[in-house]
Amino acid sequence: MNPSYTYLLVDVFCLLGPLLLSFYPRFRFYRYWKYFFLPCVLIGAVFIAWDILYTSLGVWGFNHAYTIGYSLFELPLEEYLFFLCIPFACVFTYHAFSVLFNFQKAASFVYKFCLLLSIVLMAGAIIYANRLYTSATFLSLSITLAVFSLKKMSFLPTFFFSFLFILIPFVISNGILTGSFLNKVVVYYNNDENIGLRILTIPIEDVFYGMLLLLLHVYGYERMKQRRKL
Repeated sequence: MNPSYTYLLVDVFCLLGPLLLSFYPRFRFYRYWKYFFLPCVLIGAVFIAWDILYTSLGVWGFNHAYTIGYSLFELPLEEYLFFLCIPFACVFTYHAFSVLFNFQKAASFVYKFCLLLSIVLMAGAIIYANRLYTSATFLSLSITLAVFSLKKMSFLPTFFFSFLFILIPFVISNGILTGSFLNKVVVYYNNDENIGLRILTIPIEDVFYGMLLLLLHVYGYERMKQRRKL
């Protein structure tokens, strides 16, 4: 296989299963796509701007030997697709969990856990204030979790448990990009800007960056559903 398709194939395979399962009669997620796309564009724009800034600052970068060669503002095309494919797959997973399970009995635990995690992340952001990726990610997620848990957002319990499930494909896909399985580093990191703690080859910050990205998408998705019902 041509190695330049590595990142593109990661995007495609992350999207393919959820896209096909969207038409499964139990889920019928295709009926809810209209609630997904506007938040995806708005939230994706913010994260792409963050991505462009951090790439320019050398916080992370891309090995273009494993991309198809089209770039804009130093980001390969596959990175832009990432902000469509991954949120779609994860919002689908959240939707599927909401159909299959009821986590409201665990709501009190989830709100308390998220508030505690918010406090821990805030402390981490202060301790590692000189590490840009760590401090910005921890601070942003800390504030978001605090607001959502204190307001007892009804989607938070389902999101929490679906995110635990999402960590499995996250480790596989992100592991491929960071060199865990293919011995190819598609996305590389400046270790001066993170704490150096990794899951396989994945910076621990990526877990919290991913949680922030997906939490905001689920929030936007649920807000769109509520607005359409009014």
